[in-house]
Amino acid sequence: SQPCWSEYLTTRIEQNMVVNCTCPISECCAQPTTAFICSIISSKEIIAKYEKALLRGYVECCSNLTWCTNPQGCDQILLKDGLGYGAACSKCSWISCFNCNFLEAHYPASCSHMSHMTCAKCNHGFCWRCLKPWRPTHKDYYNCSAMVSKAAWQEKRFQDYNERCTFHHHAREFAMSLRNRVSSISEMPKIRTLTFVLEACKVLEQARKVLAYSCVYSYYNQDTESMDIVEQQTESLELHTNAL
Repeated sequence: SQPCWSEYLTTRIEQNMVVNCTCPISECCAQPTTAFICSIISSKEIIAKYEKALLRGYVECCSNLTWCTNPQGCDQILLKDGLGYGAACSKCSWISCFNCNFLEAHYPASCSHMSHMTCAKCNHGFCWRCLKPWRPTHKDYYNCSAMVSKAAWQEKRFQDYNERCTFHHHAREFAMSLRNRVSSISEMPKIRTLTFVLEACKVLEQARKVLAYSCVYSYYNQDTESMDIVEQQTESLELHTNAL
């Protein structure tokens, strides 16, 4: 009957299980069509949830589509460009990574560099991809089982790079806050255009982001010759960024 179907479909939609749901009769594998569901469900809110579920299922099935990962919240769908790098969201300007589950694009650090995560509260190390403890199932970058002194050196090295990375992330947050304040001031009457200041803040944000992930890249890079060049470029960028 229609009331039974309505209750069944409503429950499925509420539980986000409507996309692959079948007829409630155990012997029947038929799936209700969109037209059928819309004819049964009268609530506009439930129909809206159903349409969102369809869209979510479509995006998850398409390898060239992904959702914007802005932690502040954004429902924009992004088209992957096939180059392995993220692109700015047309709605919120957030740059997502297309190749891994990290929240934002992290150039020049690779996706594998971003796999090792550490909890800021308890310092538990785990792998971002499989969510299992980093040790002993993964290659250990921080400690050396042969020499205690080398282990201490590795730990100090990690702390140095981590502090630099954290500093640049905080500096980036300051730049974002500054841009928001300037943006609110520019909207006031009798204030001349501050577009050039806003553009400078955007450049500052991007530079701080690159500097932060350069710390990750440098920490994992084992090529001494290339590291000399990277460190020189990073030092130059940091110098100009501080001046800006």
